[in-house]
Amino acid sequence: QERYGNMTRVYYREAVGALIVFDVTRASTFDAVLKWKDDLDLKVTLSNGKPVPAVLLANKSDQSREGLRSQIPKLDTFCKENGFVGWFETSAK
Repeated sequence: QERYGNMTRVYYREAVGALIVFDVTRASTFDAVLKWKDDLDLKVTLSNGKPVPAVLLANKSDQSREGLRSQIPKLDTFCKENGFVGWFETSAK
């Protein structure tokens, strides 16, 4: 993830929405969520100057009931406090 930090501005250009994904089985991926959100907010805005809407995705929801699974109920508050429009559980299976 760090190696892409310098390239993100190119990928964000003209974005009107963003999905930021973390793995519910790996806490380190959740720890990086705010880094990605901050990077997004610093490098791109909508034409009206507002932040690009970002949705948080909790991936691998079909796997282990341990790890970050216990934090899922707190994600509504986390999203409100950190500028996400909301969150969803998902699985790429």
